[in-house]
Parts: sequence; structure tokens; C-alpha cells
Amino acid sequence: MPEDFAALPAEEIERRVESLKERMRPVQLDLDRLRAERDVLLTELRRRERLAAMNSRRDLKTAMRSGDLRTVADLVAGADSGSFDDYVFNLKTGGEVRLGFPGARSQTIAFTDGRQVAQAKDLAEAARFFGAGWELGAPGKPGVRVHFPGTRTERLVTPEEVFARPAGG
Repeated sequence: MPEDFAALPAEEIERRVESLKERMRPVQLDLDRLRAERDVLLTELRRRERLAAMNSRRDLKTAMRSGDLRTVADLVAGADSGSFDDYVFNLKTGGEVRLGFPGARSQTIAFTDGRQVAQAKDLAEAARFFGAGWELGAPGKPGVRVHFPGTRTERLVTPEEVFARPAGG
């Protein structure tokens, strides 16, 4: 049954609070030491993650410069089937992007014949537009619309600035 504090004088309650603070002090010191140790380990993990990300991005940019990765223009010109989701797309700066509009269910590439615009939902459709002489982009706005995963940030970039690599590889 809980103690009735209403009957206790304020001085007694203050004395009890001070007594509890004294009993808590060693536990608090141990907790502070454990938190500091945890923070050092978490800092090391973040450092390693940053280093791995930097190395991965460096390797990706090296592969782009050496010609090991195809641009979106090369992919569209040379593919006749498959899904855009079979590839991971990166800007020449190394940042990962998705094709088309943010929030869209699937990736698309816009093509134009100079008057109208059509969206290719896969590589087969893109190959048909490309074979018919359509260009990447919209009338007066050549390029590929990309957006950064998980954001609403989008850009229109030249097809030579977007590189494709097989997903999972």
C-alpha cells in the first residue's frame, strides 16, 4: 500500500529526496561511463560506414570514368528488353537516382518526336521509341528526368550524366 505523503512535513520529504540522490549517485556514475563507452563504439561504427560509403562511391566513379558502366543513352540504344528496375542508376557524381518522377510507382524515361511526349516504362518500350528516331526528353527539354530515392528532389540531366549498372552487382 502506498505511503501517505500528505501527512509528512516538507522537510522530511526533502530529506528523503536527498537520500535517494545519494543512493543514485554511484549508479549514475556507472551509467555515465557506460554511455561514454557506447558512444565511442557508435562513433567508430559511423566512421567505418562513412569510409565504406566513400570507397564505394570512389570505385563507382572510377568505373564510370574507365567506361566500365554504360550511360542511360547507351543502355536505351543497346537493350531490347528488360525492366529499368534491373538496374541501379547513378549520376556522374556518384549519387544514386531513380528515373522519372518522384512518387511514381515505376521508373520511366520520357521520349519526344519534337511534338509529343511518351513515357517508356521498360527497356523494350524505350528501344521502340529510340528505333523510331525519338529522342530522350520532352520538346524543348532534352534529357532524362531523375529523382533522388526517398525525396521529392528531381532534376533533368543529360543522358551522358546518368550511368546504369546491374542491380545487385
